[in-house]
Amino acid sequence: MKVSIVIPVYYNEENLKPLYEDLKKKFIDVIDYDYEIVMVNDGSKDNSYAVMQELAQRDKNIKIVSLSRNFGSHAAILCGLERCTGDCAVVKAADLQEPTELVLQMIDSWKRGNNVVLAVRKDREESFSTKLFANTYYWMVKKAALSNMPQGGFDVYLLDRKVIQVLLSLDERNSALTGQILWSGFKTEEIPYVRLEREIGTSKWTLKKKIRLVADTLFSFSTLPITVVSLVGAISFIGALLWGIVVLVFKLMGLIQVSGWTTLFIFNLFSFGMIMVTLGILGGYLWRTFDASRNRPTYIVEDENILADKKKEN
Repeated sequence: MKVSIVIPVYYNEENLKPLYEDLKKKFIDVIDYDYEIVMVNDGSKDNSYAVMQELAQRDKNIKIVSLSRNFGSHAAILCGLERCTGDCAVVKAADLQEPTELVLQMIDSWKRGNNVVLAVRKDREESFSTKLFANTYYWMVKKAALSNMPQGGFDVYLLDRKVIQVLLSLDERNSALTGQILWSGFKTEEIPYVRLEREIGTSKWTLKKKIRLVADTLFSFSTLPITVVSLVGAISFIGALLWGIVVLVFKLMGLIQVSGWTTLFIFNLFSFGMIMVTLGILGGYLWRTFDASRNRPTYIVEDENILADKKKEN
């Protein structure tokens, strides 16, 4: 049996050595089966890749890859999954906010026959704003897109080899990997945990990336954007029709004077705003279709030590 651990890295130079020591103490030194650690540098401009190279020299079971630029965690994880060789793979962040003990718990669950094991956050030792965004996002996804999304969400998970093969075969762009995992429908177990406060470094999870995640999830797994626009359009049409009938009846009855330009201007302004919103949503779908049709690679590898290792094995 062989277990792979896939770690996307983005500006984590200070975390990597403590992360490896934590893995060594709580995972590597206590198991009696093969393992490998696949670290993928997602375009970090700090010394993350240099630290990764140092760790790879210390442990021959560490494989490292460096992407040419920041392609996002989705692409970095896919890169790691493509290069891992284990019977299952555990995807783990590099920020030390998830207890390493979860790895062994997830492997035990996998041994019991679960194809997917999710480490689900039951609470967070984080700021109010971070909690608010996370809770809102996962609530929205659960209601509008994926009904099997855990309430607390997940970033750490284990995937069986056949699940990995399915995810790699999807080859979807502008999507959310966590959504694809839930959509695939494999036998799943959840393990609750408390997400720890970050002690080393600062998060690069910007507002722009959060908005992109929401858009990718809703456009990929939900009809909500189109449904909302259609519903508002229908309500606007019915409202305008009823308002026109009311004005006509009151005018014929002599109860009102000819309507002024203010009402017409407000209605036109509202209609113009709705048209622009509709075009924006349709443009989002069209862009995703166009981006997929270009067949550009999901990521570009700048450097890696895996090919050299394979040549040695051959």
